[in-house]
Amino acid sequence: MFDKLHEECGVFGIFTNENSEVSRYAYTALYALQHRGQESCGIAVNNSGIIDYKRGMGLVNEVFNKENLEQLNGGKIAIGHVRYSTSKRDAHHKTLPLVVKHIKGPMAISYNGSLVNAQELRDDYENKGAIFHTISGAEVVAYAVTEQRLTCGSIEESLEAAMHKIKGAYSLTIMSPKKLVAARDPDGIRPLCLGVLPENTGYVVASESCALNAVGANFLRDVEPGEIVVISDEGIKSIKSHCGRAGSLCVFEYIYFARPDSVIEGVSVHEARIRAGEFLAQEHPIDADVVIGVPDSGLDAALGYARRSGIPYGIGLIKNRYVGRTFIQPVQETRESTVKIKLSAMSAVIKDKRVIVIDDSIVRGTTMRIIIKILREAGAKEVHIRLSSPPFKHPCFFGTDIDSRNILIANQKTLEEIREEIGADSLGYLSIENVEKVAEGAKCGFCSGCFSGKYPMDVPDELPKDKFDLKINM
Repeated sequence: MFDKLHEECGVFGIFTNENSEVSRYAYTALYALQHRGQESCGIAVNNSGIIDYKRGMGLVNEVFNKENLEQLNGGKIAIGHVRYSTSKRDAHHKTLPLVVKHIKGPMAISYNGSLVNAQELRDDYENKGAIFHTISGAEVVAYAVTEQRLTCGSIEESLEAAMHKIKGAYSLTIMSPKKLVAARDPDGIRPLCLGVLPENTGYVVASESCALNAVGANFLRDVEPGEIVVISDEGIKSIKSHCGRAGSLCVFEYIYFARPDSVIEGVSVHEARIRAGEFLAQEHPIDADVVIGVPDSGLDAALGYARRSGIPYGIGLIKNRYVGRTFIQPVQETRESTVKIKLSAMSAVIKDKRVIVIDDSIVRGTTMRIIIKILREAGAKEVHIRLSSPPFKHPCFFGTDIDSRNILIANQKTLEEIREEIGADSLGYLSIENVEKVAEGAKCGFCSGCFSGKYPMDVPDELPKDKFDLKINM
């Protein structure tokens, strides 16, 4: 609905010492991770080696209810997933967790990220007779793991061997009949953390620490780049044969993707966004009367800008939180009417004021133009836009929906042309130098390839299109 960068998904896993309502833990955790994907969700539960699952299109509360959660009751292990798809075609076939059955037993997988060599691996498996049902990277990972499982002695050894073949960004959870296995790619582009349940009754893994808080687990640590964590009745162990790189976490986790109450690589997301706003105030000062943020990720950065500049902070835009993933479109199906349903201006705060508006980014520019129009209609005298990220100029190969330079306004227009296009009185972006400083004290490096074009690994010239998604030329 909004002109935003969309991250693909979030993962969760839980292993308890005895049979419990693990499906309800997963359900609660997915609520906490809902911001990472609103298109589909799913939960898979392992009850004495039998894997049952429920998944579907929609928000967590649309897919799950008391009845189907009770059907997933029992068991010691569960994994969950929320998804935002980067491809809308046949999206219902791409819901996760993916459950597969092979000669060594059943397996379920939840996956967040994107493989740069997914098509290459898929072509190789198809030439060997494999049949793919989706274009999801999770299915490619599943084939890579099961291929190794034929000769390896355990699921974790299979994943360790498969990680030599799969290249890209991923955080994943795998559930076998007896184990919960979690892993993070060697560059650590996508986040993953580990927690422990009260009284050491079990362990949980999740994309963000906010999910640990939701289920009452205590944060232990982030999973290291390249690390495989194995949880079983024997306890917890770690395989670090793929570790050693400094890590290149997607910096946009701090700017937009993650929830502000999460802590990633030792840094509060909330504090990182405040720091981004402070940098913006240093780089792009302007005389104004009030600083406001675009809900939700712009609010913390607006607070930081206000603190550093000394300009008062105000609530200038209100977000309608009762509009779900879908709603009946107005008769006049325009983007403007859609945005107005989601956002409204506080005239009492901005009327006759010079307003600084803080947002996390501009991708295409369409929504920002409408927001500025809304503010002017509410009486704003001036509207100055500040973005807590640099201009998007390059595609992302690691699990977001920026797959082409052609959709990026910063690639088509100059700064002044963008300002004129959106109707702002002034426009300023955070510099690449400072965006990599917002997470002060983080125990990793950062990927900022979508801003700089410099990626932590070799990437293809463009993202390949699946041949079965293409129409036949008649």
